[in-house]
Amino acid sequence: MSALLKPAALRAGATLAVVSPASTPRRDEVEAGLAALQALGYKTVLMPNARRPGPLYYAGTLQQRLADLHAAFADTAIDGIICTRGGWGSAELLPHLDAKLIRANAKVFMGYSDHTSLHQWLAREMGLVSFYGPMVASDFSRAGGVDAASWGHVFCGDANWSLTSDDGLRVLRPGLAEGTLVGGCLTLIAEALGTPYGALPASAEEPRILFLEDVGTKPYQWDRMLLHLRYAGQLAHVSGIVFGNMRQCVAAEEEPWLEGAILHALEDFTGPIAIGLRSGHVDGANITLPLGVRVRLDASAEGNPRVDFLEAAVAV
Repeated sequence: MSALLKPAALRAGATLAVVSPASTPRRDEVEAGLAALQALGYKTVLMPNARRPGPLYYAGTLQQRLADLHAAFADTAIDGIICTRGGWGSAELLPHLDAKLIRANAKVFMGYSDHTSLHQWLAREMGLVSFYGPMVASDFSRAGGVDAASWGHVFCGDANWSLTSDDGLRVLRPGLAEGTLVGGCLTLIAEALGTPYGALPASAEEPRILFLEDVGTKPYQWDRMLLHLRYAGQLAHVSGIVFGNMRQCVAAEEEPWLEGAILHALEDFTGPIAIGLRSGHVDGANITLPLGVRVRLDASAEGNPRVDFLEAAVAV
């Protein structure tokens, strides 16, 4: 993992490029999301292929999606980049990304789900802090789809703020750990193992706090993929784990079964474990997580687990 590189803060009136590195979004949801961003005071630039229908489920060909992403990074009038939705397709871009161009034009990159592939690439290639959180068509288009508090803390450059039980956190295994926040969608992380792009950003000197979430994933699938991470050595430098809100994976009555499957898969993991953080695939207000910054997971108090952010995510 490269030395940490922080993008510039998103100030009032910042210009956001809207891209679709994966699947085609619904036009009406894009329009609603753009209106919501503009109501917050942002200027928006919809990249040429962001709403392109196809081929297949993609928002354009590989070359078109790649061109949009490169152009958004290269344009000095663009302050940040936000994805419309996930789906499938970001991993296809990885061998073709221009690291020199992106490093020279480092800026905010926001998305979740399928864009886990891009977050991991940005961390490994240049140590760029990127942001796992709300997207245009998936979240900004929904009333109450964006957690305003975390968005404000992150992009204003707050160096000390916290997520608590008010943000969904519950303790699965007590303990206290510090490290660099990494992670994303478990399916994308597990399926990338064995490829040149698969390993989690890791360092023997700096432990990791691993965030994992997913959608439509059953308890036995969580068990299987977590075991895959263990066997692949991906937890060797992980000191604590935070799981997302599981309501997009199982019904409320199945959550104890899912939690049991997680604890079974992690029986050899000794660090603290929390669950329920409302980031990624959620039906409420989506929390923005800055990947690459130092955090503390305090699960020592059963009734009030916390994730404390120990440094600013952006350069002010």
